[in-house]
Amino acid sequence: MKVNIEKTAAAGAKNNIVLLATGKTKFDGFGFSKEELSYLRQQLEDGKTRLVALNQYKRWVYVQLVDKKKEEYQTVESFRVEGNKILATLKNHKVTDVVLLDMENRGDYALAYAEGMALGSYTFTKYKSKPAAEKTLKVGINSKKTTQAEIDRLNIVVDAVTRARDLVNEPFVGLNAEQLAQAAVAMGKEAGFKTEVLNKVKIESLKMGGLLGVNRGSIDPPTFTIMEYKPKEAKNKKPYVLVGKGVVFDTGGISIKPSDGMTTMKCDMGGAAAVIGAIYAVAKAKLPVHVIALVPATDNRLNGNALVPSDVITMHDGTTVEVLNTDAEGRLILADALSYAKKYEPELLIDAATLTGAAMRAIGKYGIVSMTNTPGAENEALKASGLATYERLAEMPFWDEYYDLMKSDVADLKNIGGGVIAGAITAGKFLEHFTNYPYIHLDIAGPAFLEGGDSYRGKGGTGVGVRLLFDFFAKK
Repeated sequence: MKVNIEKTAAAGAKNNIVLLATGKTKFDGFGFSKEELSYLRQQLEDGKTRLVALNQYKRWVYVQLVDKKKEEYQTVESFRVEGNKILATLKNHKVTDVVLLDMENRGDYALAYAEGMALGSYTFTKYKSKPAAEKTLKVGINSKKTTQAEIDRLNIVVDAVTRARDLVNEPFVGLNAEQLAQAAVAMGKEAGFKTEVLNKVKIESLKMGGLLGVNRGSIDPPTFTIMEYKPKEAKNKKPYVLVGKGVVFDTGGISIKPSDGMTTMKCDMGGAAAVIGAIYAVAKAKLPVHVIALVPATDNRLNGNALVPSDVITMHDGTTVEVLNTDAEGRLILADALSYAKKYEPELLIDAATLTGAAMRAIGKYGIVSMTNTPGAENEALKASGLATYERLAEMPFWDEYYDLMKSDVADLKNIGGGVIAGAITAGKFLEHFTNYPYIHLDIAGPAFLEGGDSYRGKGGTGVGVRLLFDFFAKK
């Protein structure tokens, strides 16, 4: 099902409506009979979250009550979750259009509810031989506190998340490194950002030993994609730079994964999808911020030329790295991109990567592991965006002692740290070595791909990071 969100001035007598409420709302003026009002009060008297459906024959009236949470951002998230839940009811009632009435005069609640509906409606059916015909649900928002500009932005963000999810869900047979780069080029043409794709020859000339090393076991060439959106009215003098891990499939290389650990590894480019989706949304919304996005991309396969444990490679910045585990490949390709980014003198660089199982084990699917060398206003703003979008950041310590665990006896660094000790942090400290600018590292391994589903995030690729980064830039 596709959801179209638009602003509407009023709901007529024949419109299906959803009344969005959080407390002791009066429901006069909606044509309710005494019996209906009595039933409503009975159903809603305890104030707990629930949906009540009333069939008025010419239309359906839904009363959506959401219990207010301790924190306001939690209440907003509850509206997203309930927006997703109502989809099944609307489908069962064969409703194809509905108007959301903002009873609380809180535009953010109405937008969140519509967002949950739109994101929850996503499906990936490209490879179904007989996909069901896609139906469209029209959602009108009637709220004095919601502007057309906010609805336009919401539609842009939903579109960007959908595109990011499509990229993550696309199997390797349809998305190698070159095809990922082509997707970025196509999205750039549509949204209005410039794209340059560096081929293997150019990557070799730049001596990107991390990207080339991981690619040694592949029959497909690597790519390095540079995307830039620079509006004339940009508020920032120095660019914000995004870097996304683009491992389009990860076998683990010679340090091969067990088969059951490999089945979802098409998602190992979730960071790339996040930054491509984010710059697409920023450009489409014409935000006044200069953003550059970098995506180093390859698959991690094994053949006679593949890296083996104990190999030493030389990175873009000249650092030598002892590769002790070829399944710790993401940090190798990201390191070259972080080093390359020095030429831009970033205001701030944020990377996103499905980097470590340690991050997933630490906090599960419920948020993003983050760490930073710039614990100031920018980091706090990103954490605030994490709460606003419910793509929350769990900040880990970034102490220098963790860097010591990455030192090698035979090279400058090794690509894994202290075994089971702080694996997500040591990976971040490895990456920090290649920076000389304010830096925030986001490990999205937990929420990037969900086999069991999670409300409006659905099953498979979630597009995590797109909404977080767009909100961060939208508030600049």
